Amino acid sequence: MTIQSRITVNEADFLQELRHAAHVLPSPAAPHFADAFECFADARVVLLGEATHGSHEFYAARAAITRRLIEKHGFNIVAVEGDWPDVARIDAYARHRAPRPRKGAPFVRFPTWMWRNEEVLAFADWLRSHNESLPEEDRAGIHGLDVYSLGESIHAVIAYLDAHDTAAATEARRRYACLMPWEDEPQHYGRAVEHGTLRGCEDAVVMQLEGLLSERMAYIRQDGEAFFDAEQNARIVRAAEQYYRAMYRGSAASWNQRDRHMFDTLLRLMAHREDARAVIWAHNSHVGNASATAMGWHGEFNIGELCRAAFGDEAVLIGFGTDRGTVAAASDWGADMRVMQVRPARDDSWEAAFRRTGHARSLTQWRGHKDPQLIEMLSQTLLERAIGVVYRPETERASHYFESVLADQFDAFVWFEQTRAVTPLGHERPHGVPETWPFGL
Repeated sequence: MTIQSRITVNEADFLQELRHAAHVLPSPAAPHFADAFECFADARVVLLGEATHGSHEFYAARAAITRRLIEKHGFNIVAVEGDWPDVARIDAYARHRAPRPRKGAPFVRFPTWMWRNEEVLAFADWLRSHNESLPEEDRAGIHGLDVYSLGESIHAVIAYLDAHDTAAATEARRRYACLMPWEDEPQHYGRAVEHGTLRGCEDAVVMQLEGLLSERMAYIRQDGEAFFDAEQNARIVRAAEQYYRAMYRGSAASWNQRDRHMFDTLLRLMAHREDARAVIWAHNSHVGNASATAMGWHGEFNIGELCRAAFGDEAVLIGFGTDRGTVAAASDWGADMRVMQVRPARDDSWEAAFRRTGHARSLTQWRGHKDPQLIEMLSQTLLERAIGVVYRPETERASHYFESVLADQFDAFVWFEQTRAVTPLGHERPHGVPETWPFGL
């Protein structure tokens, strides 16, 4: 389905309405930046997007909003578009727990800069400080939603069973032996299975999860938190096995497999916490309602769409956008990170419309449909830009733009006219950070 992207209402009226509806924001570093987001504090789930995976302002703004929701409104879960075992190291640091056993160092696979950066370090330090004086059960946690940690999750399940049930650990090694040769390059496993040169490992990983769950009451009595972590890693192994096979059936199949897993992980996190309220950090393409975009028109769904269906008005979907500046990204998957110039947005895009308002930073929100004229203006179809960990400015229209209806995609939109790249952390432990800081390991 392709729709002509153009402004379909009077452009002068459109820009006047956008200017009128916008709440001008200070810098994310300003003490009162999060004041404008108090109107979303009644939600159970607040989804905070980003138009790129490498822009400082998006990370800083999400951190400021999340701090407010945790401090003042009882939010206790931060769930991010990152791998569970890696983010578990940050969670252990933030909740004053011992690091969990796992294979390798955290955030060493491409794209390392997405979570291994100064902006995330600052938020993790704040979260640790916030949690310090609280009872353990009241401490806010940070967790990964993603599906890519096949090898690390296999190791985590076996390490858990080594500590709690050595016979079950031996059986887990036997079952996971089918996948272990592929743990470093699981995409090759999916290709071999789909091309018929390898028998799949699905039955073995499902049996391992079922075996773990069959003993759940005994394991929970020993250590409920440790079991929850092991169970989630076993679910990741199952989901990753499905995902890497789905990669060779088409992009929609693998995308849907991944976002379904991330949504299911969110539900398990919320079921695990009393009075759970969650903030999600993920790309706009995951946070916005996919059914209002070309993604959905081509058969893909995402976390935002699933949250809207599950939580209704108790889910708030907030998109982020920028016009120009710099971004941390690579020119191809697996290539080195570079600080790259972001081209000014196309004139037939939502970003160009917000640029023409003249606001450097703003929040525009239409939750509850309080302004029918604004809703009408935002209900047209325009292009929207999405830069992930790869940025190809030379093919920007084909590589990074898709059509969307903003009024249905989000409940609000945060605008930064100009942004700059995140600051990656080096291999050394940052000055002044405790030895327990996971990025220094």
